[in-house]
Amino acid sequence: MTTTGTGASAPSSQDMTDVTEAARAAGAADVVTDHDRGIHGYHEQKQEHLKRLRRIEGQIRGLQRMVDEDVYCIDILTQVSASTKALQSFALQLLEEHLRHCVADAAVKGGDEIDAKVKEATQAIARMLRT
Repeated sequence: MTTTGTGASAPSSQDMTDVTEAARAAGAADVVTDHDRGIHGYHEQKQEHLKRLRRIEGQIRGLQRMVDEDVYCIDILTQVSASTKALQSFALQLLEEHLRHCVADAAVKGGDEIDAKVKEATQAIARMLRT
């Protein structure tokens, strides 16, 4: 399962249940997905992600330059806020792709794997909320 767009809505829990039940009925243990091939949820947007991360890296370098040039504290804090927001936005998109790809893949396979992926995603969300 891969994602090609960012505007689609996330599958509902009922959709995931239906997919899991259908996969179990079809012998999901035999299903080979992109995830099994080592393709991650962000694969389709990899170049866009790298471009975005390079922009964020530039913001961080700008912070270093601002400190080196003794720029006014509030101006630096404004840039810190913008950099933080950019990283949070990136993390949120990556999390969405994880849910669409990795968690959906586990739902197709069913069993303990879905529980592990949901727990993993929940822990990632908790880490994001702490920052």
